[in-house]
Amino acid sequence: MPLVYLAVAALVIGSEQLIQWKYGPMGIIAFLALSIGIKAKNTMIGGIGAVILVMLLAH
Repeated sequence: MPLVYLAVAALVIGSEQLIQWKYGPMGIIAFLALSIGIKAKNTMIGGIGAVILVMLLAH
């Protein structure tokens, strides 16, 4: 079971680094807002993060 947690943590850290490398600090802020919104079940924060990510991807 700890191996699964380690793999998930590595995947999350890798995706955060990829987003920051490709989209800069605004991408990491959007990713964090989206993940916090999902974990807290807060649709407003999650929606803001999703909208920012979509705007960065549409650029």
